[in-house]
Amino acid sequence: MKARLRDIADQASVSEATVSRVLNGKPGVAESTRQAVLTALDVLGYDRPSRLRRKSAGLVGLIVPELTNPIFPAFAQIIENSLAQNGYTPVLCTQVAGGVHEDDYVQMLLERGVAGIIFISGLHADTTTDSARYVALRDRNLPLVLVNGYIEGVDAPFISNDDVASMGLALEHLVSLGHREIGLAVGPDRYVPVIRKIAGFRHSMQELTGRSDVDDLIERSLFSVEGGATAAGRLLDRGATAVVCGSDLMALGAIREARKRGLHVPRDFSVVGYDDSTLIAFTDPPLTTVRQSVNAMSAATVRALLDEIAGQPSPRAEYVFRPELVVRGSTGAVRRH
Repeated sequence: MKARLRDIADQASVSEATVSRVLNGKPGVAESTRQAVLTALDVLGYDRPSRLRRKSAGLVGLIVPELTNPIFPAFAQIIENSLAQNGYTPVLCTQVAGGVHEDDYVQMLLERGVAGIIFISGLHADTTTDSARYVALRDRNLPLVLVNGYIEGVDAPFISNDDVASMGLALEHLVSLGHREIGLAVGPDRYVPVIRKIAGFRHSMQELTGRSDVDDLIERSLFSVEGGATAAGRLLDRGATAVVCGSDLMALGAIREARKRGLHVPRDFSVVGYDDSTLIAFTDPPLTTVRQSVNAMSAATVRALLDEIAGQPSPRAEYVFRPELVVRGSTGAVRRH
């Protein structure tokens, strides 16, 4: 696509003359300005002149779950862009039910000579998985970073959201609104983030309401709209006035189930989501949710992988990021009868 100087200049907030100097390789342009012009070319979809094209430093595999949950495309987009800015070509591998297995993706990536692999919510998040698959990769000195999941005995950095703190933030908010019968709707409890959410829920319910027996307020279902609806229905049957969900999709299902029963959200039933994925602020009602630090977590993930590739490995630890509660229109004061 042929570049239009005016469009590039507007995008980069520089003059057309400056754009011309950069494109023609002329001296006298600050490096920051040069990079701004090149970024403008990329953003607008123009081809860089051949002499300005960055040579690829290599391929990096990025393995993510299905993309129907908006939080995973959010991670993928930021990580892919950051890798590209550092000269690496990301190879996106998407897992779907009944599709290509994580191990098969890894084998394909190894055959392509990738410089490293990033796993997001992969098998490392499943407590029933065998850590040997990751140990074998590290034995080959392949740099790895694992996001939102933890498995013992793997010599690699882990990046996680603080699931325990997430539950504390959500429950503090609901309790401040007068709720005491608060349910938790999460996915299967073989997953590390789910285990931690349940632990955080138990702890915060004890701290905030004095209730230690909360088994009847915890529903394990599927991480989907349908799963959220099913879990919310069971909790409503037990008298819950509010629910904290393990994902925004589950929260949308909970709202759907409440409405199906003729209830108003939030007047009759309050719902808190988890992730703050794209467009959630525009649902009806706008969803109160716990926001993962996607930008900070993605930046840390890429930085850790690049350090690993450069032979300057990060300290072996799990880096846990503090979430944020975003209050919108799906939560309100408990209704007094």
